[in-house]
Amino acid sequence: MSNDDVVQALAEADFSDVADRFANAGFQVNLPAKGILQITSGTPAVKRLRLLLSVGVHGDETAPIEMLAHLLQELAAVPHALQVDLMVVVGNLAAIAQGRRYLDADLNRLFTTERGDLQITAEAERADAIMRATAAFFDAEEGEKWHFDLHTAIRKSFYPTFAIVPDVIADHAKLSLAAWLGGAGIEAIILNSKLAPTYSAYTATQFGATSCTAELGQIGTLGKNDLSQFALTSAAIDTMLRSGGTLAFRKAIPHVFHVAQEIVKRCDDFRLNFDRSTQNFTQMEPGTLIATDGEARYCVGSVTEYVVFPNPDVRIGQRAGLMVVRRVH
Repeated sequence: MSNDDVVQALAEADFSDVADRFANAGFQVNLPAKGILQITSGTPAVKRLRLLLSVGVHGDETAPIEMLAHLLQELAAVPHALQVDLMVVVGNLAAIAQGRRYLDADLNRLFTTERGDLQITAEAERADAIMRATAAFFDAEEGEKWHFDLHTAIRKSFYPTFAIVPDVIADHAKLSLAAWLGGAGIEAIILNSKLAPTYSAYTATQFGATSCTAELGQIGTLGKNDLSQFALTSAAIDTMLRSGGTLAFRKAIPHVFHVAQEIVKRCDDFRLNFDRSTQNFTQMEPGTLIATDGEARYCVGSVTEYVVFPNPDVRIGQRAGLMVVRRVH
């Protein structure tokens, strides 16, 4: 298959070639729903790392789809090199096909049973299918469980690669994850105690997975992303797949932030106090007005804060941005 064919196959959730190669090599292969692939050793006595890699939870975030497509294809050429039990999820298939972020609702806000009127959306049905498969994969065995939910950001960023880490993860696991992420070229991590119903928060809280949402550059067109920007991340994931270990790929320490406040949109009259060119991790000084929400005002607190994921276009009741502060060690 050509490089373009490999990428298109994953974007369309066509796992046939990869699945056949691993099945023929003696692995247990399961396709619990369209766009979901599970490859396990089939020997329960062997406690292997359980690794979940998800892409396309937002349909317009294409670079991780390309990166994972090439990783899977290269690994399938030598299937016995796989040293983890692996689950791959291609998230919002309908949105990927249309090049849209989502169709009816943001899939990455639906990994919960409390959805209100969003329960009737196509994305809610997709979230249910993903959650069922995830539960089966992570509940099946004891042992170490890791999850990388791979995204790209809408805006440019002072740190082009960064990750959101649920703060509920055990301290020792957070240290291991931070070391791995730094070694994988992730420049900054945000420890988030204000958990939204995202996929990585779901796997962390429900299954004790060492998980994160990793942002790899900006939104781009499928097949036209510059994957050289994420060569370190790709190499680190490949090493984990082939080694079965979670040691850092190289020694590098990411910048560490934690969430100071969450900006939640409460009404239609919500306005950010800066334009759409403002980058992630833009610095804001104490007292600066961040946003107005009707008569309510969001302002920077007593120390310098940095804005991440500012998005005034979210639904009412959803997060319109995070304000983070540097962590003091």
